[in-house]
Amino acid sequence: MPEIAVLGNGRVGGNLAAALTRAGHAVTVAGRAPGAAADAARTAQIVVNATPGAGSLDRLVALRGELRGKILVDVSNATLDGPDGLPADLIYPGSSLAEHLQDALPETRVVKTLNTMLFPVMTAPDTLTQAPDAFLSGEDPQAKQIVRELLVSLGWRPEWVTDLGGIRTARATEAAILFVPHVIRSSGFTPFALSIAR
Repeated sequence: MPEIAVLGNGRVGGNLAAALTRAGHAVTVAGRAPGAAADAARTAQIVVNATPGAGSLDRLVALRGELRGKILVDVSNATLDGPDGLPADLIYPGSSLAEHLQDALPETRVVKTLNTMLFPVMTAPDTLTQAPDAFLSGEDPQAKQIVRELLVSLGWRPEWVTDLGGIRTARATEAAILFVPHVIRSSGFTPFALSIAR
């Protein structure tokens, strides 16, 4: 199995790292210590960006050398928060964090996924009462297939994973974050995911 580095050890990163480890993957979590992200990324084949989206671009561009040739799984949304701390607007309207990452890191294979749900669903999709969807956006078909297999190892059924196409499609899933604060205000922090009814 490929080695995985998770950048970010908050709720999202910690949850993903624990679940990937339980699934049998070799996982390194990069905390905030100087050089920790570079050390983790250098030895991994897959790097998961679970850092706060507002600062992700600067953080990851600084790791250009370490990310060269790697798969970068971007699960973050770049938003401006409102007074209540919930997402209020997009930092990259008409674009996406994933597109900016791919433009800035042309030798890295960026795959956007797992950014249309509350973080507990990322690793426990079968706990919802209805089938959720996880979406894939990226330019490299092989990278997306590897990420698809990673999701299956986390409990996602193959039919729940939808390949939307190239990295440009990430602007659609990133824009979906604007649903989240309204759903939370309406229903609380009960786990949910956006899905397509078929």
